[in-house]
Amino acid sequence: MKSRTAAWLMALLLVLYFVLVGWRAVQFMGTGELVGILIGIALIVLPFVGAWALWRELAFGFGSERLVKRLDAEDELPVEELTVSATGRPDRVEAAADFARFQSAVEEHPESWRDWFRLGLAYDAARDRRRARRAISHAIRLERAESRADPAAGDVR
Repeated sequence: MKSRTAAWLMALLLVLYFVLVGWRAVQFMGTGELVGILIGIALIVLPFVGAWALWRELAFGFGSERLVKRLDAEDELPVEELTVSATGRPDRVEAAADFARFQSAVEEHPESWRDWFRLGLAYDAARDRRRARRAISHAIRLERAESRADPAAGDVR
């Protein structure tokens, strides 16, 4: 729950930043000079890029949290049986070996969001964050499509 609160706090601070930067952009454009107008336009565009990035991060976080809750309710979360280091990270060699099991499950059931999500967790354990995020994002899209097709399927709180 702490991470959710931190995410909302960061979002609130970013909104405050957008307001202050927007005000400064208006002041720059009010100078009437070309450089001031260009800086003002840049100051208006950049917050929109930031808002888009923030929205993507929040949507990813809420979506993956929703999938964890569904898998937990179904008692389908993978049990981590890997040796962990003193820092709490899974052993990279063991994680890579365990990874094949999840990858073959995705190959057998490419439309299963559950298998894609577990594959994402396996990528994360193997410290491949880019592929972990891609697999979990794919799982979120598949689960969303499944929930639209069967609205009762997503009723886990």
